[in-house]
Amino acid sequence: MSVRGPRLEFAVGAFLLLALASLLVLALASTNGKFGFGAHSYPLKARFTNLGQLRTSAPVKIGGVVVGNVADIQLDPVKFDAVVTLDIDDRYNDLPADTSAGILTGGLLGESYIGLQPGGDTQALKPGDEIAFTTPAVDLIQMVGKYMFGGGGKATTPDAGSDTSNPPATDANP
Repeated sequence: MSVRGPRLEFAVGAFLLLALASLLVLALASTNGKFGFGAHSYPLKARFTNLGQLRTSAPVKIGGVVVGNVADIQLDPVKFDAVVTLDIDDRYNDLPADTSAGILTGGLLGESYIGLQPGGDTQALKPGDEIAFTTPAVDLIQMVGKYMFGGGGKATTPDAGSDTSNPPATDANP
């Protein structure tokens, strides 16, 4: 039977502390540092025809600054639009009533988020209000397909200013 030295016990203890610390960092990163304590927010709703890759807990940003997150996504059974519930931080409770929302992507293939563009209205959105002006997500694959397979071809009708009365002369001798 071998006797364990103090160096081995120290190494095992340090390894365990490092493993626990890395688990704590992982837990903090997965919750974005928010545990639900003292997080005061209010809900707003937005209606979109296309969500793209938007998911719950996606950020809501104004000018690149995170002001909230996506709390819930539901389908309206009457209009068949996606109704997104946004949790906006109470610090930003004076958003103008004509604020617009759009689904944007961080980079070419980055995460989807909701970008808010405040308007100039003197009235503020109240908790539970719906943002009236929305822009759906842009489907990049569909857009590329349109341009590759006939979406960007030449027009078949002549321009209004072109002269079609005199066709170009052709050589009659082959």
